[in-house]
Amino acid sequence: MKEYISKWNFMRFLRLALGLFIFIQGIVTKDWAFITMGGLFAAMPLFNIGCASGNCTPNQKTRNRNNVDDVSFEEVK
Repeated sequence: MKEYISKWNFMRFLRLALGLFIFIQGIVTKDWAFITMGGLFAAMPLFNIGCASGNCTPNQKTRNRNNVDDVSFEEVK
């Protein structure tokens, strides 16, 4: 467990704390929308998913479009 948490940074702890806060507030107010959102926001830092982990950035291979061959077009009548 220590090894798992040792790789975390401040923002990941903050995201987990905010997610748990929203989740607990949803339980207190008995609001399913907040329970769902809080659970989602708490799960994101636990499983390291989301844009902060680099999953949203496109790969360098897809960004490099210099290797595109010339395209020829035909006129259709």
